[in-house]
Amino acid sequence: MRICFILNPTSGTNRTQDVPALLTRYATAAGADFEVQATQYAGHAEELARRAADHGYRIVVAVGGDGTVNEVARGLLGTAAALGIIPRGSGNGLARHLRLPLDLPGAVQRVCRPTFQRIDVGRINGRPFFCTAGLGFDAHVSKMFARAGTRGLSTYIKVSLREYRRYQPVPVQLELNNQVLATNCYVLAFANAAQYGNNAYIAPRADIQDGLLDVCLIDALPLTRAVRVGVGLALGTLATSGAAVYHTSHHIRVRTEHTLGFHVDGDYVADAAEFEVALEHLALEVAV
Repeated sequence: MRICFILNPTSGTNRTQDVPALLTRYATAAGADFEVQATQYAGHAEELARRAADHGYRIVVAVGGDGTVNEVARGLLGTAAALGIIPRGSGNGLARHLRLPLDLPGAVQRVCRPTFQRIDVGRINGRPFFCTAGLGFDAHVSKMFARAGTRGLSTYIKVSLREYRRYQPVPVQLELNNQVLATNCYVLAFANAAQYGNNAYIAPRADIQDGLLDVCLIDALPLTRAVRVGVGLALGTLATSGAAVYHTSHHIRVRTEHTLGFHVDGDYVADAAEFEVALEHLALEVAV
């Protein structure tokens, strides 16, 4: 079974480790037939993943954060290769949902002796996501976080608190399950998996194999509700807190009078005024 490790050398906050050497050490000890390739620019992981699948690698492993996982997984859609994950980011949302080891030796050992399963894949305006996508405040924070100059949970919290004082909800029209809802959007999250990352559970009941997205709507976030949302995210109780409204659907449309930013798997993509969100059932194989 051939394995291709695709390494994002800029992922994570610990840049002192010689990750290629460690991958080689642990994969060799596990008896794997493997290759390590490093990304050189944004989008390169998707290209490398597609090429590895074309060359017959059974498992193509994203070694990096949620953005790297998204790129590699995009490259594997429609191929016979399975996605593996060596989590090296600050959030590691999909790896946590799949209960993969977060330490490098454990993750390498797991991916070299895997079992396989298939998971659902979401798309927002055609862009695949595997963990979460969303509009509103979380997308705005992801945009500001990318400009912050430093990574990690502490930076994300600092950016979130700063932007919380500035951000205002936006009116939206939400269509799902043969309903049309006129509401405000502070956060509108589409969850394939249960969490954003760092065990922040935006949709604690989400099932990555059920053919449905969990849709989390927070229409406003005054301080008292913000506290409840924060506690709910941390404890996995947001769905029962009364601070958010949930729906499940496999197809959602959103329209706004003013453009809103959107993110996929924590990375800001663009602003738009219309959004189409859909789910592809069991469209990706993963090594777990």
